[in-house]
Amino acid sequence: MATVVPDIDAVLAARLIADQFPQWAALPIVAASPQGWDNRTFRLGDRLAVRLPSAEGYAHQVLKESRWLPYLGKHLPVAVPKPIGLGRPALGYPFAWSVSEWLDGQVLSRARVLDDAALATDIAAFLVELRAVPADDGPRPGPDTAYRGGAFAHYAPEARTGLRSLGVPSSAVEQVIDEALASQWGSPPVWFHGDVAADNILVADGRLAGVLDFGCSGVGDPACDLVIAYTYLTDETRPVFRRVVGLDDDTWRRARGWAVWKAAVTLADPHAPGLRRTEQEQALRSALRDAAAA
Repeated sequence: MATVVPDIDAVLAARLIADQFPQWAALPIVAASPQGWDNRTFRLGDRLAVRLPSAEGYAHQVLKESRWLPYLGKHLPVAVPKPIGLGRPALGYPFAWSVSEWLDGQVLSRARVLDDAALATDIAAFLVELRAVPADDGPRPGPDTAYRGGAFAHYAPEARTGLRSLGVPSSAVEQVIDEALASQWGSPPVWFHGDVAADNILVADGRLAGVLDFGCSGVGDPACDLVIAYTYLTDETRPVFRRVVGLDDDTWRRARGWAVWKAAVTLADPHAPGLRRTEQEQALRSALRDAAAA
C-alpha cells in the first residue's frame, strides 16, 4: 500500500516545528513561492526554511542532502542550502524532513536579468566548480538520484513514447534519442546537481546568488545538468554557456536526450502548469534545432 501523506501546508509545518524544534515555535511560517514538486518548502521566520518531502519516492532526498550539502557547501563558489535540523516522522507525517538556512535571492523563473550572457557564464562556472569537487564517496546514479547521472537508456523509452503521443516529428526526435544513447561518460564520475532548473537557481542583482534542491544530486555523468541550456538559455546565450562549461560534443548529445525526455514527461502531463509547459515547449524546440545544426 502507498504511504498516506497528509496535506502538507503551513499548519502541518508549524505543528512539526513546535513538536521537535520548540525553540523556533514562535516564529511565523509561510509557504514559499513557487513551490517545488518533490518537496514543499516554508519560510520560518527570516532566516530558516522548512522542507517536507511530498511523497515516499522523494523521502530519501532529505537524508542525502543532510549528509552531503555541508560537504558541497565548503567547495562551491555560491550559496547552497545549509541543513541545521533533521526532523523525524510525527503527527501523521510519515517522512524525515529538514530545517535549513534560508537563502536570499529571487528564483530565476521570476527574476529580472539584464545581462543573460553574464548569468549563463555564472551558471556554467558553478557547474565547472561542482564537477571539480572530490567525488570519491559521493552517491552513485540509481533510485537515490532518480537515475540522474546514469545512462540515458533508463529514460529513453519514456521519451520516445511521450513525444510520439504528442505528435512531435518522429524522425527528429528519434535522431536526438539515438544520438544520446550512442555514447556514455568515459571519464571518472563527477558531481552533478541533477535538476538545474530556473526554479532552483537564485539570482541577486542579475547574477547567480545560490543554487537550491540537491535532492537528485550524485556523482556520475554531468550531461543532465546541461538541460538548462534548452529550458532557459537562448540561441544567443547557449554558446556562451557551452564554452564556459567545457564539455565535449558527446556530452551535449546526451544533454539533448535529457532535454527531450524532460519535455516529453512534462508536456504529456495534463496537470503540468502552463508556465512549465511553455518552458518545456521551448526546450524541445531548442534541443531539436540544436541537434539539426550540430
